[in-house]
Amino acid sequence: MNSQSKLLLFLCFILSVSLHAQQKELTLEASINQRFSTFYPKGVPQLQWMKKKQSISYNSEDNQYLLSKTYPFHKEDTLWSVTMLNDATGMTFNRIPRMKWLTEDEGYFLKNGQYYRFNTSAGTVDPWIKKPSGNNREFHVETGHIAYTKDNNLFIQMPTGEEIAVTDEENANIVSGQSIARNEFGIFKGIFWSPNANYLAFYQKDESDVTNYPLIDISSTPAKLDAIKYPMAGQKNEKASVGIYDLKQGQTHFIEVDTRKDQYLTNLTWGPNEQYLYVVIINRDQNHIWVNQYDAKTGDKVKTLFEEKHAKYVEPEHDLWFIPGKNDEFLWFSERDGFMHLYHYNTNGKLIGQLTNGAWEVLSILGLDHSKKSIYVMGTDTSGLNNHLYRVGLNEIKLEDLTQDEGMHRFNLSPNGKFFIDRFSNSSTAGVTQILDYHGRNLQLLKFAKNPLLEYNISSPEIFDLRAADSTILHARMIKPTHFDPEKQYPVIVYVYGGPHAQMVSNRFLGGAALWMYYAAQQGYIVFTLDNRGSSRRGFEFENVIHRQLGTVEMEDQLMGVRYLKSLPYIDTTRMAVHGWSFGGFMTTSMMLRQPGTFQVGVAGGPVTDWKYYEIMYGERYMDRPEENEVGYENNRLTNYVDQLEGNLLLIHGAVDPVVVPQHSLTLLKAFVDAKKQVDFFTYPMHPHNVRGGDRVHLMRKVLDYIDEKLR
Repeated sequence: MNSQSKLLLFLCFILSVSLHAQQKELTLEASINQRFSTFYPKGVPQLQWMKKKQSISYNSEDNQYLLSKTYPFHKEDTLWSVTMLNDATGMTFNRIPRMKWLTEDEGYFLKNGQYYRFNTSAGTVDPWIKKPSGNNREFHVETGHIAYTKDNNLFIQMPTGEEIAVTDEENANIVSGQSIARNEFGIFKGIFWSPNANYLAFYQKDESDVTNYPLIDISSTPAKLDAIKYPMAGQKNEKASVGIYDLKQGQTHFIEVDTRKDQYLTNLTWGPNEQYLYVVIINRDQNHIWVNQYDAKTGDKVKTLFEEKHAKYVEPEHDLWFIPGKNDEFLWFSERDGFMHLYHYNTNGKLIGQLTNGAWEVLSILGLDHSKKSIYVMGTDTSGLNNHLYRVGLNEIKLEDLTQDEGMHRFNLSPNGKFFIDRFSNSSTAGVTQILDYHGRNLQLLKFAKNPLLEYNISSPEIFDLRAADSTILHARMIKPTHFDPEKQYPVIVYVYGGPHAQMVSNRFLGGAALWMYYAAQQGYIVFTLDNRGSSRRGFEFENVIHRQLGTVEMEDQLMGVRYLKSLPYIDTTRMAVHGWSFGGFMTTSMMLRQPGTFQVGVAGGPVTDWKYYEIMYGERYMDRPEENEVGYENNRLTNYVDQLEGNLLLIHGAVDPVVVPQHSLTLLKAFVDAKKQVDFFTYPMHPHNVRGGDRVHLMRKVLDYIDEKLR
């Protein structure tokens, strides 16, 4: 352990001692409304690498100055001030705007719908480009081209202000330039500039065959129908295509795919020389993918580079990552060996080698090191509780773990591949921002964040391991009441999620827990969370054990956690509640109905109650189609178990939820009525899948008041 790490541990110890010496009480309102402001550990505002290869820029804490440091990062220089900006522009700035760098001295920012370019050496600020009025904007800053959507069509604004209509569809079922497949498969946008902006690729989807789902907008008189396209498991899906717009020719070509097939087009990647576009195609059964190469000028398919299959499912979530300086070599993310690792390919489809391996997962590629012979990646450790920094050779495959401090890190590599910005926290450290060298050693501590909850009377999270029935290690977190007395007995709130692509327990500030959980502990509850099999960051086999039986294995693990709680002398086993949202709402309702008597109270938010009502992309990946898995769907259809309810159950649902549509809760309520079973229900008008904003305090007050009342 280096001297910097020892200093951090000492500071953490001092802060921890101080924490327990303070007596301020946390309110529920503050825990919700101020979670990401007053109670969020302070970092370095707008910290980023400059185009200078060894320089960083950032704002002063009061956001009045734009500052910089150059290697060895000791001396601080002032680049801009709010006063200088006001003088240069004639406008009124109250703080340094969010700036991005274009060159060593030039950058840009957005204000009042106008992009401005600034030059720190000349001290000038000039109007640049008007922001277009559309949505889903993709800005190619080197050329000044901006692609965007209006309604369901795609447009380009040129630097001159000229608007080009890429599509002109009057049919509202044809949607261009927006994300498709309901944001599954790592798809979060629908517009993709080629490296030099000579071409624009975009998703297009035809939703003509997709069922309209009715949501009601009560903001008008009378209320009106707001129908959304929602493809439920087993039903007809959208038809996807990929267009390539040639800016010089003013023409669009669509890539060559068989549109008659039920399939998904995912993970678009431009080749570095703009000659080819690469698209990953997955069949509707989601157990077979093809990585294809297409000619950018014609859209014609050139070849399939390689394929992947799995008996359960495969899930492409990442683009191809072309190695800088090479037009014909790339890295591919795959779980084919049981963990997410990197595979080195060339564009002929030849596997050059597997770069990473082991019982951990690659999360992202940070870039090439300064020698151009290795890459840096961010990945988990073998526990999944921490993020680590790794270096691996491209040719001589040698893996080095460069991590000095345990915790959850975010790394940003410098342009020359020699330094990192490292932001991290762990369960005993609120936040650290530092500069690392290429060995992972701390060069400069930029910020050690004070724990914003130091003066508050809350306890620290305890993270520990339990074992599933098959001896798999599971991570758990417990938050005890502030003045915990092991001779007393306490009521329990089990907070559960339990589904894929999520991790509730991690070695980060507050142990990954929401701040309202600490408020509940302050009120005398023990708050417990377990990441069951099926959750993320633990490998493919850990996740896919849930295939075709969502809820079954997850419930086994959660019940094992309950048995552990009941073995503790300080747990009041007559006062136990369970709460969760979305997949966690499904888990909460499942345990209340399928394991009656385990909990006295359940509060289920936005719960899936029947997987046949859920979307195709997610639902069929894990459950297959209803006609292919009748037993799995039937076993986890919660209306089958309403007559088994013991205790008190509150269902909460957003009235316009487009993710877990209201039909889930309403169908379950109808089954309760038919079974002559009493149950409680609350809806949040005009709220989608989750309740956010000011109404979230109302939500959590309702959840905790219900638990208080029923466990009293």
